[in-house]
Amino acid sequence: MTDPVFFAPSRRYTAAEIAALTGAELLDTDAAETEIDRIAPASTGGAGSLVFIEGQRNLHMLKGLVASAILCPAEVSAEVPAGIARLVTPRPQYAFAQVARLLYPSAATPTPITGQVGISPAAHVSPLARVEEGVTIEPGAVIGAGAAIGRGTVVGPNAVIGASCQIGRDCFIGASVTLQYALVGDRVFIHSGAQIGQDGFGFVAGAGGPERIPQIGRVVIQNDVEIGANTTVDRGAMSDTVIGEGTKIDNLVQVAHNVVIGRGGVIAGHCGLSGSVKIGDFVMLGGRVGVADHISIGDRAQIAASAGLMNDVPAGERWAGSPARPMREFFREVAAIRALMKPKAKDTNDG
Repeated sequence: MTDPVFFAPSRRYTAAEIAALTGAELLDTDAAETEIDRIAPASTGGAGSLVFIEGQRNLHMLKGLVASAILCPAEVSAEVPAGIARLVTPRPQYAFAQVARLLYPSAATPTPITGQVGISPAAHVSPLARVEEGVTIEPGAVIGAGAAIGRGTVVGPNAVIGASCQIGRDCFIGASVTLQYALVGDRVFIHSGAQIGQDGFGFVAGAGGPERIPQIGRVVIQNDVEIGANTTVDRGAMSDTVIGEGTKIDNLVQVAHNVVIGRGGVIAGHCGLSGSVKIGDFVMLGGRVGVADHISIGDRAQIAASAGLMNDVPAGERWAGSPARPMREFFREVAAIRALMKPKAKDTNDG
């Protein structure tokens, strides 16, 4: 549930204001002044809450619903219980997220953990670092020589920004993040515990066992990227590891050296990208996808959770399974195996 101790709403919004902000159509004009002071799932709702549902498959969620307003598509609006302001939109969840960002700005944009404003005296900032006005550096953070940090950026407690790293404006670098050998754009969020720019896993066989190959590349993170907690991004061996503009990476993801990720991708938790993987624009990887080294994934491809990729994926295709193959092929194989496992009917012919 929403706890006002942690997330207090910025203010109340009327149903009419929400309609104007989201482009939704308010069907009940007499409900224009209905006040919304929180968001909630349709399963709990409550007075003063805004909820949403998507499509007719969720009609059952309207039974017994208690809420002040609902965002819903036109085809289900007639089923909404009386007394709830109906805001009709083809994309209810998207509109719901718009309102949520307005109601709870601190949940949408991370803020200093300690409430620090400016540079904490308990932080260590090299005199050779360049820090613009309006930067917040929390206690225990370390900023190395030659590092540059842009206006509006927050560096969390005990974060370490290595020498000569460049961080753009309006970024958030969470608690205990280590950032080295990296160039970071604007509006990048790197959540607590992420490790960016450490050695890639590069070794060559030697007489006494594996011997290290020096990793002398960088990590380049473009604008509007988000990287989840405890995710690791290795620097390149000789070329760069690159994360493209607008890509969102979940917690506990491994991005190996020389990986290049395009724009607008979504990578769910526990994925592992081996060295020199190339991922196109707007690719989606489900949780726990593993990708072998030097694999290429084309633009707008979608890979199902737990898939293991050992071959290149053409643009726009959907793959599943381990080893992964086109999704239709995968489900045909599953169906065929199930058919083979069904017990045969007993032969009743006595002749």
